[in-house]
Amino acid sequence: MSEDNLENFDQTAAGVADAIHDGYVKYITSFQEITRRAGSHFANQEWSSQDHEAVQRLGLHTQEVNATVASVKETLTSLPDQRGLWRAARLHYRRRISGRSDLDLSETFFNSVTRRIFTTIGIDNDVELRWFGASTLPKSEGDSNLFSTWTRTRDSAALIRSILESYDFEIPWIDLESDAKKVAAKVDAFLLDAWDNLDLDNIDMLRPVFYRNKGAYLVGRLRYLNRLTPIVIPIVHREGGLAVDTVLLTESQASRLFSFTRSYFFVEWSRPSELVGFVKSMLPLKSISEIYTAFGFNQHGKTSLYRALYRNMQNSNDKFIRARGTPGMVMAVFTLVSFNVVFKVIKDRFDPPKNTTHQAIKDCYKLVYHHDRVGRMVDAQEFENLSFDVDRFDPDLLEELLTEASRTVRLVGDQVVISHLYTERQVYPLNLYLREMSTDKAEAAALDWGSAIKDLAAANIWPGDLFTKNFGVTRHGSVVFYDYDEICLIEDCRFRETPESSSYEDEMRSQPWFAIEPGDVFPEQFPTFMAFPSGIDRKIWERFKTVHGDLFSTDFWKDVQTQLSNNQLPDFYPYPDHLRFRRQPLRGKE
Repeated sequence: MSEDNLENFDQTAAGVADAIHDGYVKYITSFQEITRRAGSHFANQEWSSQDHEAVQRLGLHTQEVNATVASVKETLTSLPDQRGLWRAARLHYRRRISGRSDLDLSETFFNSVTRRIFTTIGIDNDVELRWFGASTLPKSEGDSNLFSTWTRTRDSAALIRSILESYDFEIPWIDLESDAKKVAAKVDAFLLDAWDNLDLDNIDMLRPVFYRNKGAYLVGRLRYLNRLTPIVIPIVHREGGLAVDTVLLTESQASRLFSFTRSYFFVEWSRPSELVGFVKSMLPLKSISEIYTAFGFNQHGKTSLYRALYRNMQNSNDKFIRARGTPGMVMAVFTLVSFNVVFKVIKDRFDPPKNTTHQAIKDCYKLVYHHDRVGRMVDAQEFENLSFDVDRFDPDLLEELLTEASRTVRLVGDQVVISHLYTERQVYPLNLYLREMSTDKAEAAALDWGSAIKDLAAANIWPGDLFTKNFGVTRHGSVVFYDYDEICLIEDCRFRETPESSSYEDEMRSQPWFAIEPGDVFPEQFPTFMAFPSGIDRKIWERFKTVHGDLFSTDFWKDVQTQLSNNQLPDFYPYPDHLRFRRQPLRGKE
């Protein structure tokens, strides 16, 4: 290549890198602008506006990646050495982002563009920005402005009051003194119970506020000697001003706040990895991918998840096997015992009574992605064109995938290539939980199953199937839904009473004697398939009927539809109701 051609080549590569960087800047700027407005929505009780912008923010990454792909493709199509140009552009891009405070996110954006340009299968070291080793996760100590450190000089109530007053919501408190005393009493009780004394070195409180739904969350950590525990103070905006709703002081309680069953936070900070590092310090069992995803960076969450999977497979020998639970009619589900995730692949054909399509199933998962999961639906991450060594698959599982999901799974040499799959955090299938756990745990899960169905209904979600095999139990004991192939909105259902039969012969038929249209639901029939196929203990079932028998009534579901049509939506809290200080409903502009 001549010197002039070389210079032109390098300029073209730099132009491609600049175009990708510009696309990333557009994405992150729009992301931050939407995130920044969450504080205003909270102050003005504009809950519907925040819900709308939560959905809008979800699509920003894909929108800007697609726009960037379209812009750089024109340059590439005229060049004979597209991969060579891309390698040069990658070098320029590295230099462009080297000083950025969000380096990790900008790398993911580059790889997203790269994979679409070259329709990458598996990993392409030739053109991607790839690193599967250790990476820095700032602890944000020293001179960082990420958090402020508080030392108790008087009593705990005075300390808590000072912390609350340091956040400027521009809204008056209803009773700041009372709230500070309640939080302080909980903190002191925790210290005595968990640390055997009232000693406390410091409290570190993050400066950025976490917003989600109708709540604002002050997040920090208590420190004493080598001990550390979270402190999260949920703030609600009621008529008359602000109020503290509760305080969360254990790893388990705070972990539920960042759960994979919740919608993503609005939290603004220029160095997201610092935020992740802080949260990871107080929630060591929470994966990096889940924390990034909880902050709304779900694309980078996927990147972190895949890196963790790749590292796991480099350092383990177990095989992909069928996941525990009842095999599905729509999805083939498998897992690695050493990796706490399930992988779900859509089958080629669906046995009766399933009557759906591949696209309809994807639409159902898209509905869940855009909907408020209210702590009752597992977040599903969508992946394309993954590749794994064939010897990491159990032979029976591999045969099932190649036979029943041949449109999606194929063998290429010694690689199993999966063109499309979903990943979900692994939970304990409810039908197995009810059989394998103690009576007390089984009863608690069964009752929470009913509460989960009611929470989903209040959030305008009809699961389609109420079988226990479609629900699971988290490590915190919460029942969640994870099988979305028949999910729809409650408002699109028709809840009907079962028509009376004209004869005994009608009742004995294998098929209904009355006409059933799409969307028809018959609550009276729920006990038939909720109790007996589940193998639920009879005493527990009787207890379930006492607490949740209204689920079998058409009136219950019609009342839910009426409430939804009137925008009478309940408030969903990411912590148990018994922890709350006050119980008044929140109000605002729908």
